[in-house]
Amino acid sequence: MQEYVDIGRGRTARRVYGLNQIDIVPSRRTRSSHDVDTSWKIDAYSFDIPVMTHPTDSIVTPEFAIEFGKLGGLPVINAEGLWGRVDDLDAALRGVVEAARKAESALFEEGDATTASDIFGANAELQRLHALELNVDLLQERLNQVRESGVRFAVRVSPQNARELAPALIKSGMDLLVVQGTLVSAEHVHRDGEPLNLKEFIGSLDIPVIAGGVVDYTTAMHLMRTGAAGVIIGSGHTTNNESLGIDVPMATAIADAAAARRDYLDETGGRYVHIIADSSLHNSGDVAKAIACGADAVSLGLPLATAASAGAPNWYWPSTAGHPKLPRGLVEEVGLGETQPLEELLFGPTTNPIGGENIIGALRRSMAKCGYTDIKSFQKVDLVVR
Repeated sequence: MQEYVDIGRGRTARRVYGLNQIDIVPSRRTRSSHDVDTSWKIDAYSFDIPVMTHPTDSIVTPEFAIEFGKLGGLPVINAEGLWGRVDDLDAALRGVVEAARKAESALFEEGDATTASDIFGANAELQRLHALELNVDLLQERLNQVRESGVRFAVRVSPQNARELAPALIKSGMDLLVVQGTLVSAEHVHRDGEPLNLKEFIGSLDIPVIAGGVVDYTTAMHLMRTGAAGVIIGSGHTTNNESLGIDVPMATAIADAAAARRDYLDETGGRYVHIIADSSLHNSGDVAKAIACGADAVSLGLPLATAASAGAPNWYWPSTAGHPKLPRGLVEEVGLGETQPLEELLFGPTTNPIGGENIIGALRRSMAKCGYTDIKSFQKVDLVVR
């Protein structure tokens, strides 16, 4: 039963919950974590772990994508990011970090004299870089580097540019296409051009498509009806709440999407659409809770930022941070100044007791403590609200 509360005369709102407001309930039966299977299969592709990367240049470079793929996950590359805009990717990433450090210094040294341009200088640098012309040949060259490694990978495009970029990207040999914006609908209407009808677009392609992000039942159902293989819930580590006033806590958003998946399964007589959580994921406990709420996989950004192989180690920004008119993400320093091998972040061992490392090991243990041995069954675990 949905719970509604009055927020004023004539206005009610639904009560919803974030991942930090719920907990997983262990069952009377436990299992060994060695018996747990964390594999994820979407369409024709199988992955050892139910994790894909958020498509941010701060983490995903060609080298990182290859390493992440070899460790069993799905790397997602931002086709509209810096891969196809700058010859020296490392130098460009260093420039963003330097702008962020300069902003930090200005904030602490100048106090009240600090201007917005000082504080958000890193966003300005990202905007400058993203304004450079997209060189599709350079992008394909870097995508080919990933393809030649033999790993499975996905490429992200925005709804605005999906129709234009998809043909060239598919030629690069990618395995999945991700059509992703902060908030996506089944039909993107553009005043100055032909609207993107996702159902027609996806139907014209020969590769599976993951689409999102969405935060409600209705839009999730609409995206499932487009033929998408997966739907992204959330939009990463963004400032949508502060800039747009839009936010739905992830526990509720995932559960609503899971309800849409169930109803769509009945509607189609058996077509299953995967749900990928992509917000409010800070540690391994959040990953476990997201799957317990109904997600089939998660998209990680911030938790991978301390990897030694990340594009800008110990710094993070979402793919929306470089938007030309309204950035919805901060460039921020993360971690304690040290980096870890990506393999340790995912599989341990670790000395970190608060879920920042050994993310998959913690997921396996959570599933085992509750008596479940696979992702699908773990979605049935009992939950409580704080």
